[in-house]
Amino acid sequence: MTAKRLTATELADILAERTGHVFNDPKRLQRALTHGSARSAHAGVDYERFEFLGDRVLGLMVADMLLEGFPDAAEGELSRRLNALVNAEALAAIADEIGLPDLIRAGSEVRSLAERKLVNLRADALESLIAVLYLDGGIEAARAFIHTYWKPRAKAVGAARRDPKTELQEWAHQAAAVTPTYAITGRKGPDHDPVFTVEVKVGKFPPGLGEGRSKREAEQAAAAAILLREGVWKNEEILS
Repeated sequence: MTAKRLTATELADILAERTGHVFNDPKRLQRALTHGSARSAHAGVDYERFEFLGDRVLGLMVADMLLEGFPDAAEGELSRRLNALVNAEALAAIADEIGLPDLIRAGSEVRSLAERKLVNLRADALESLIAVLYLDGGIEAARAFIHTYWKPRAKAVGAARRDPKTELQEWAHQAAAVTPTYAITGRKGPDHDPVFTVEVKVGKFPPGLGEGRSKREAEQAAAAAILLREGVWKNEEILS
């Protein structure tokens, strides 16, 4: 994850090929893909602000796409599909697909981050890119990019699976005759955009850990971690 040698124009040219949008403001794109670790202690605010906006644009566009693509689906199914399409793992997979990690400017310490944090970093960078597409080309530029990479995934069978907490509770009752217990073990980030860490325990099984921008999202991630580890779910079913 280092694009220090690329000029803003070179970065814009590369991503024009990968997104289908010609960027009018290459410097804004460069700021959006510059992680705080590559900037001074008083900089890096652009990256976080773009990520904040991109998250909202992505959620709206995917929700709209699902309403159109699944006219007979109930709200519960639509919510399950939405959650599967906008979680950190799905975003990181798409970021990898378009080669985005190699274009992120980040400090050398990023290479030593735990795998989960690297997943979040790639997901955040993709949200930053979506924000720039929206700001640079309007809603249609963002929609075109999102439809290209999310629409095939929206049709995947695994996208409609039940939410992780519901799935884990049923599995826990069958596997250990217990109910999962959740506990917040950490919180970081500013008050307006916190990141929670949650631990979930199921009997004598090793606990699962998850992070999220809300307590519920962190609980879902923790539940999914156990489901994946125990083979109840498979990665390819979630990310397909």
